[in-house]
Amino acid sequence: MEKQADAQILAPIGEGPKRPGPGEWLVTNILRILLALIVPIGTFIVLYAGFVFLRDANAPKIVVAVIAIVWGVGGVALLYTVSNWLVEHFNSQWRARILPFVFVGPALAILFWYLAFPTVRTFWASLFDASGAQFVGLQNYVEVFTNRNMFTAFRNNLMWILFGASICVISGLLVAVLADRTRWETAAKIMIFMPMAISMVGASIIFNMIYAVSPDIGLLNAIYTGITGNQPIAWKAAAEIQPWNNLFLIFVMIWLQTGYAMVLFSAAIKGIPGEILEAARVDGANELTVFFQIMLPSIRGTIITVSTTVVIFTLKIFDVVWVMTGGQFNTQVIATQFYREYFTAANAGLGSAIAIVLLILVIPVMIYNIRGFNERQAF
Repeated sequence: MEKQADAQILAPIGEGPKRPGPGEWLVTNILRILLALIVPIGTFIVLYAGFVFLRDANAPKIVVAVIAIVWGVGGVALLYTVSNWLVEHFNSQWRARILPFVFVGPALAILFWYLAFPTVRTFWASLFDASGAQFVGLQNYVEVFTNRNMFTAFRNNLMWILFGASICVISGLLVAVLADRTRWETAAKIMIFMPMAISMVGASIIFNMIYAVSPDIGLLNAIYTGITGNQPIAWKAAAEIQPWNNLFLIFVMIWLQTGYAMVLFSAAIKGIPGEILEAARVDGANELTVFFQIMLPSIRGTIITVSTTVVIFTLKIFDVVWVMTGGQFNTQVIATQFYREYFTAANAGLGSAIAIVLLILVIPVMIYNIRGFNERQAF
């Protein structure tokens, strides 16, 4: 019955044999390509035209904003609906082949336009001088790896990974394990997770006040001068504590991200069958043995996933450093150097090269993380 219905629907096209011949295979693939291109291209053209019209409209801003939201969401939904209706008119065999391309096509187009294409443009810009007029080849990359400020940025990013990422993961794991054994588990986890509700910029402003030089404002100096009687210290800028002044910035990220690691570890630990843990304890295993021999192997996938995610985050760290020190006092990182070269110094070539280097540093961690998802169940 289904084949008969499909034959009726596809009367203009014709019902092919069960195994498509060369001609039908060619037509099918051409239709795939056309639909995969027409849907995203049509989406961009229609939505772009609508947004251009709204941008030039003289209506109140709030009205334009509301219409833009309705137009964007409704327009995409309508285009998907029409595309799906069109594909449903094909027979089951063709529909199974074409439908994924219709829905995946726009996502691939968006990824290409907003991720792949800008990456290629950035790499191309990195091969030119500051003005973008003269081709200099790999000279900007040579400067990235020979510039003293970049050496300091690489060192600081390494410190962020060694101290920031590792302490986040270890503290989150310890809190998840210890809180799981107490009756105050919910309250403890709420207190640890609460900083996640604060943005990076907001947390940086809070800690700017904590690290303030004046003991009347800075909590840390109030405690330090009250206990030792010494003069207050500029914790972020003092030359005598560089490069360890980076640790005071790293602590902000630890304060924020420990809750993220704790929640994921806690969920993974609760997924371990209780019978296994009880059997180990009955057999005489102490808590350390249970932790290292049962818990850690059981949540290994989650540990790797959280660790790689936090490492990627620390490699791209920008807002904490920029708000707290502006990248001064030897606290610059790769992202702040990119901002300084590209926007402050107007050196598009060197800034683009720094951005590409940062991307290259992040890619191996991302690949390892994606392979982990494919090889095991992380949660």
